[in-house]
Amino acid sequence: MAITEDIYISQFNVQRDGSIGVRKTTDVVKDGEVIATSYWRTVLAPNDPEAATVLNEQYYLDIATYAWTQTPPAPTPPPEGDTP
Repeated sequence: MAITEDIYISQFNVQRDGSIGVRKTTDVVKDGEVIATSYWRTVLAPNDPEAATVLNEQYYLDIATYAWTQTPPAPTPPPEGDTP
């Protein structure tokens, strides 16, 4: 009857302004079955000094670093003929 906690990044969203929304999930697992789940969320600003702590996986840290070095995309104009 082993009880363990699995913590992983379950959402990673880069926004147009360079901020990154992160959701971490904690699954409490007993005998191979998830018996409880909790979530933790935060938003990282571009070049946030907490990024290495929050994104403790190199994969996500590399994506964040790349995103923060890029020029944000220009807004997409509405298709012709559409009027609000």
